[in-house]
Amino acid sequence: MATKPRFRNEAQDASADTEDQKHPVDETLPPLKMFTSGLQHVAAMYAGVVAPPLIVGAAVGLSGTELTFLTGASLFTAGLATFLQTLGIWKIGARLPFVNGVTFAGVAPMLAIVDTTDDKADALPIIFGAIIVAGVLGFIAAPYFSKLVRFFPPVVTGTVITLIGVSLLPVAFGWAQGPNPAAKDYGSTTYLTLAAITLVVVLVLRRFTRGFLKQIAVLVGLVLGTLIAIPFGVTDFSPVTEADIVGFPTPFHFGGPQFALAAIISMCVVMLVSMTESTADMLALGEIVDRPADEKTIAAGLRADTLGSAISPFFNGFMCSAFAQNIGLVAMTKIRSRFVVACGGGFLVLMGLSPVAASLISVVPRPVLGGAGVVLFGSVAASGIQTLVKAGLEKDNNVLIVAVSLAVGIIPITAPEFYHAFPETAKIILDSGISTGCVAAVLLNLVFNHLGKGQDDDTVTAPMEPGEEISEARGAKAAHVH
Repeated sequence: MATKPRFRNEAQDASADTEDQKHPVDETLPPLKMFTSGLQHVAAMYAGVVAPPLIVGAAVGLSGTELTFLTGASLFTAGLATFLQTLGIWKIGARLPFVNGVTFAGVAPMLAIVDTTDDKADALPIIFGAIIVAGVLGFIAAPYFSKLVRFFPPVVTGTVITLIGVSLLPVAFGWAQGPNPAAKDYGSTTYLTLAAITLVVVLVLRRFTRGFLKQIAVLVGLVLGTLIAIPFGVTDFSPVTEADIVGFPTPFHFGGPQFALAAIISMCVVMLVSMTESTADMLALGEIVDRPADEKTIAAGLRADTLGSAISPFFNGFMCSAFAQNIGLVAMTKIRSRFVVACGGGFLVLMGLSPVAASLISVVPRPVLGGAGVVLFGSVAASGIQTLVKAGLEKDNNVLIVAVSLAVGIIPITAPEFYHAFPETAKIILDSGISTGCVAAVLLNLVFNHLGKGQDDDTVTAPMEPGEEISEARGAKAAHVH
């Protein structure tokens, strides 16, 4: 007996196809691609993770062995925080390709805590106690803080994303000049040449290769740059020979946490700065991976940041935050899988448990990192400009918002001593160009695009020359702001 053919309409087919297809963020990649792409993320962030513990540890007066331990602990806790952010549990984790690590915003206040502590042996326990409290309070505040997402339209997010890239570029330029700003050879032609060679290698691979090799261009550039640096005597293999094979970050290795009110207040301010930057980073990454971060996503991401920060001191780590530099890697490679970044988190945990493994990444000379960083961080700024193109810059109001916000955000870069007369607690916020530029963009957007909606909005139909006034004719054609 013949069976009746079954037909489905186009809408049903489309619906089925959508259900079968995973978003690129949720895709798993072949093992080799997962391994190398995850390693790229670790290489891009390594210097940023180990710098804060090295700086703070040196200020406390730790020995070389203790400094190595503190660095390994930061790598280990960065891996745990990355797992929370990428894989997620319950309502914790943005489940986006985010790498988490030690936030540099906390370095200055932690150094201030060290300076004001009579017995330096108590400095780290006081810092760890303050971070635990700040992390717990931040976790509680996360769902309320996430409601600020409604104040981040494209004109704001585009400005902030651009600022993230521009703020990171000086880091790459610093790396390109060498490992030690106080050294006589800092900024030498040798260092700058190595940075330039690495940059050229990455660009050539991106231009003339395809597929997988094109996607791991940064990793290949770092490897080739390191090999090229050997004859110049810049590559140092001593960390590998001196490192232990296995080492576990013993809980509270430097003593149980101590709770000092001044330190707690200081680290709570840092937590607010960190949450602001993380919100901006999530909005930026959401745009890049084509999964816009909504209020729910941001709340989950902030919970991961703050919980990771609260847990970190138990294993001798510092405050954790999303790493903006890895956004550039996602933007450039187009590899959007969060499981790739989770693989990178696995590498971080392994490096925290095996100092010799951690030392392999540290072999990459700083100038080589600088050459690759130009591409990575510049890609973030370019993504911000792409977002601004969609933001309606034909409206004069939006042009003013972008212009002033970028100017405010660039102050700490172009004039580092601009806020020297302000109190140290205020400078924690003001010295973060991303935070100040973000706040400026949000406030200006409210003033120009929300208050007094009945007023006309002057529309820019062509770029204005300095001093040019918007004509009445152009103003007459303005549209109301919605």
